[in-house]
Amino acid sequence: MNSTSRSEQDNSISKSDTAFLMQGSLLAIASIISRVVGLLYRLPMTAIIGKRGNDFYGTAFEIYNIMLIISSYSIPLAVSKLVAARVARKEMKNALRVLKGALVFATISGGTAALVMWFFADYFTGTVLKTPLASIALRVLSPVVFIVAILGVLRGFFQGLNTMLPSALSQVIEQIINAIVSVVAAFILVDYGSRAGAVLLDPDGYRAAYGAAGGTLGTAAGAFAALLVMLVILFLYRKKLKRRILRDHSKRRIPYLSLAGLLIITIIPVLLSTTLYNVGSIINQGIFKNIAFMQKYDPKQVSEWWGVFAGQYHVLINVPISIASALAASSVPSLTTSFHEGDIPKVKRQIVTATRFIMIIAFPCTVGMAVLGGPIMMLLFSDFDRSSAIMMTVGSAAVLFFSLSTLTNGLLQGIDRMRIPVINAAISLLLQTVLLVVLMMGFHLHIYAVVIANAFYGLSMCVLNGHAVRKYAKTKTNIRRTYLIPLEASVVMGIFVYITYHLLHTLTRSNAISCVAGIVVGVFVYFVVLLIMRGVTEYELKAFPKGEYLVAIAKKMRLM
Repeated sequence: MNSTSRSEQDNSISKSDTAFLMQGSLLAIASIISRVVGLLYRLPMTAIIGKRGNDFYGTAFEIYNIMLIISSYSIPLAVSKLVAARVARKEMKNALRVLKGALVFATISGGTAALVMWFFADYFTGTVLKTPLASIALRVLSPVVFIVAILGVLRGFFQGLNTMLPSALSQVIEQIINAIVSVVAAFILVDYGSRAGAVLLDPDGYRAAYGAAGGTLGTAAGAFAALLVMLVILFLYRKKLKRRILRDHSKRRIPYLSLAGLLIITIIPVLLSTTLYNVGSIINQGIFKNIAFMQKYDPKQVSEWWGVFAGQYHVLINVPISIASALAASSVPSLTTSFHEGDIPKVKRQIVTATRFIMIIAFPCTVGMAVLGGPIMMLLFSDFDRSSAIMMTVGSAAVLFFSLSTLTNGLLQGIDRMRIPVINAAISLLLQTVLLVVLMMGFHLHIYAVVIANAFYGLSMCVLNGHAVRKYAKTKTNIRRTYLIPLEASVVMGIFVYITYHLLHTLTRSNAISCVAGIVVGVFVYFVVLLIMRGVTEYELKAFPKGEYLVAIAKKMRLM
């Protein structure tokens, strides 16, 4: 092989190497649809419950997320990893035992967490987070933890079989039902809250609190609908499952007690890592509100600031980050299979490919959020507050940092280095907490301090996880193709987006027209510049959603 062909091989990937990316793309499409639906329904819901209602809604979800993580958040990943390892060894009967054992585990852990949420709701929201009226929404969320625990086992089982379609379908249906019920329930309950609040001399507070509870009722309905979908899919899959079990001639059977130990060993590192991040979010809220009150900021202003941060800023940045979450979820079973088969070169290629895929997505999203942060806030939430726009611009870097840190968490778990993200999360949490206190106490940056500290946590995780991936997987990254080309293409895109928006806004005085046009121009410019700079190969482009269509366009434009 000559040096040129060898170089091309190093800088490209084969069709087989894109298989896990295609599965990840399927889950990513579902995640994007779910996030977009989630974003769209938050618009009318925010109009109904207001920024204060978003504060109550966000506070309830902070606690819900912690309980979800402790009880069941790690289950899909753990189940997919254990099932994938058994399938790689042709032990389908043991894979089925993983499913059964995990269902028992989820029932116990999810049920316990649901009871804790119900009975300690007042303590969590009132004493810990200084937002007592959020307890109404939190109690509505308590049974959801149990439902999601069972749902997670079923999703993890199919992901371990290397099919993301059941998870993708259930996610989309879950979010659609969630959106419909959330808006309708919020609309109905705000009226009830106003009447109840009039009696209790706080009509605005109870109106917002019951509206937030309506939003969480949608979450419960969506989770239940997704569970029904997964049960139907499992029922339809049973014949194929029986055939695969009949072909399993292995003799070894995992005792259920050993299986429980394997689940716990697999879950704990993931649980600790994700718990540390979400505990960090609660710590941020606690520090922010307590220091803000100590600095004599108006309590209503503090509540609205946090409502924008939790109900608008986070909702927006989570749309692109969801792609990384989907790719991380899909990469773990594939990496686990390759790792247990001893195919280390394939493991390295998959890690490099997944990282490049995420960078190609994350860089333009980050620059786009920085340039159009304020206009997007105005377009979607009718929020003309300058502080909201600054929040988006300052915090846009979090998209890049959390996309990469989320992916590297999954990559490290896939190569059985599950303790590393836990240690890195603990270090990052400590640094984030110190930075937040310094920014609030020393510089009086109020909500901007939270945005900066939150982004810094993601940066810290990127650096620490990236070092660990290079150390344990022995990967060699092409810095220019992985990072510099997407960055350069994104900067060019950002310039065109900025000019397009401001030029059109000067001519039309329409934020909506200017914003949408800026986004369209940005997508086109980024696509063209990325191809001109040879930032993506044909095989890689085909792994993207609608990849064949994108390749056809590129060839018609003579860019490929």
